[in-house]
Parts: sequence; structure tokens; C-alpha cells
Amino acid sequence: MDTKTILKKVQEGSLTVDEAERLFARQPFEDLGFAKLDGHRKVRQGFPEVIYCSNKPDEYLVSIYKKMFEENGEVFGTRATRHQYELVKAELPQVTYDEVSRILKAERADKQHIGRIAVCSAGTADIPVAEEAAQTAEFFGTYVDRVFDVGVSGIHRLLSEMDIIQRANCVVAVAGMEGALASVLGGLVKNPVIAVPTSVGYGASMHGISALLTMINSCANGIAVVNIDNGFGAGYMATQINRLAESGAGRE
Repeated sequence: MDTKTILKKVQEGSLTVDEAERLFARQPFEDLGFAKLDGHRKVRQGFPEVIYCSNKPDEYLVSIYKKMFEENGEVFGTRATRHQYELVKAELPQVTYDEVSRILKAERADKQHIGRIAVCSAGTADIPVAEEAAQTAEFFGTYVDRVFDVGVSGIHRLLSEMDIIQRANCVVAVAGMEGALASVLGGLVKNPVIAVPTSVGYGASMHGISALLTMINSCANGIAVVNIDNGFGAGYMATQINRLAESGAGRE
């Protein structure tokens, strides 16, 4: 529970001064023995801690989800399996699971979404990573337009969506194979492009390294590149850019 929420509860009378004092006296993180939950991350960074589900032991994962939901009223995790979903849902019926993006979350129903970003995928095979980016941004309060299957092998498909893409405060370009989509988009929009190489492709794509190198070496300006298959990182950064755009930071 962050400082503002605690003070608001005291003001409303749902939390006593003594209870608030005990909450403030806690460490900036809560030590569960196997994990140190960073409850102050939203205060420092504007985003709550997110759970990377892959490889976490079942008991640990369930405990982390329950504690974070208790603290924040919502919780977001990436790279989850259906097995993990079923375990967590048995304790937290509120959680939902998306098979495509592998996101396991419990989210407030009244959340507002501001601004606009566009998440573009080159092919249908890139959609799992694109959905991870889109759902990450949405969880953090960003309005997302999805523009899928617009790779350069049929560039007319991309051009038909430019009205939507050019309205975005930030564009996420998700592509495997040679990763050319990011360069094309970089030459068509005025706002930042976040390039996400995927591990989609035949042998010479080297599990995404080919797309990664193409994106890093792009001659188009305004492109930043995240790691291979890192849809979460792209959605996070796109939200930061979107928030700055909507806040008017830097405007006179």
C-alpha cells in the first residue's frame, strides 16, 4: 500500500493512526524469505513491481501473488503457464490468464486508459510478443491500438493503417525474420519507435539475433531497441513515453 493510499484511508476513517504508523514503519520491501517484495516501487518509479513467473516454484509464486494483490488490489505477471494460472486462481479467483501473451493478472475494473500507443506486429507469429507489450501498457493505464500482421512482405497492409499509427504517442514494432518493420515505421512516424526483435524465423535468423542486429543498425532515426522477445520491456517504456506526452512535459 503506497503512502497516498494509507493517508487517504486515515482521512476516510477506514484506517487508524496507529495502524498507519505501523505500515509506515515497515521496510521499503517485505521479506518473505524467498523473495523481497518491493512495495515502494510505484512510489519511486510510478509502476508497481511485476512478477516474472517463469521458473518460480509453485508455492513461492502463489505466495507472491497473494501478498502483492493484498497490498495493491491488483497484480501483474508475465511468462506464466496454464499450470501456474490454475494454482494462483485456486487462491485468487480474480486472476485471469491469456494463453497468447502468457500474462497472469488481476486488474481493477475501473482503470482509466490515457493517451495512445500503437503496437504493430510484422506477422501473426509475432503476436504473442506484441500482445505482451500491449497488455503491459494497458495494465499501466495506456490506451493501445493493435495493428497486427503488417510486415514488409506486403507493405500495402501497413500503409493502410497509417492513420492509426501516426496518431500514436509511441509505436512498438514487433518483428522477427530480418526485423525490417521497425526501420520502415521509423521513416513514417514523428514519434519514438520501440523495436522488439522476436525469435521467429528460419535457421539463419539465429533465434532473433538477425532481427536484433537489423534493428540496432537501422538507418531510420528515433528507434530504440529492447531485447529479443521482450514485449514487457517495450510496453513499459511505451507507457513512460505516453505519460510524458500526455502530461505535456517539456511544453511551454
